[in-house]
Amino acid sequence: MFADREQLLWLEQLLHPRVVLRYLEWREQQTKPLNVTEVPLLYETGGDERFDKVVVITAPKALREARREPLPGDRETRLIDDKEKVKRADYSYVNTGSLDELDVFVRSVVQDLMR
Repeated sequence: MFADREQLLWLEQLLHPRVVLRYLEWREQQTKPLNVTEVPLLYETGGDERFDKVVVITAPKALREARREPLPGDRETRLIDDKEKVKRADYSYVNTGSLDELDVFVRSVVQDLMR
C-alpha cells in the first residue's frame, strides 16, 4: 500500500476524515484541563488547526532512522521539513539526549500550559 502512491492517497482520503471525526468526538468527552494527542502527519494533513498548541519533537535523520524500523515507501519524502515544523510550532525540542532530558522538556511544557 505505501509503495503505491495512488492507493495510499485513496486510503488516506477514506480514513483521515473518519479518524478526525472520532478524535473530535473523543475530545469533546474529555474533562481534564490538558489533553495530549500524537499526530504523526499533523502539518501534512492540516490537522494543526484543530489544536490550541503544538509541540514538535525532532531528531536528526540518522538518529531517527537508528531508533525505528525503516519507513515504508516514500513516506519520508512526503513529510514537511523539520525546520518548517519547528517554525510553526508553539514548542519544539531536538531529541538527541536521554529520556530524562526529554522528560524535563515535557514537564516544562506541561507546566507552562497549565498556567
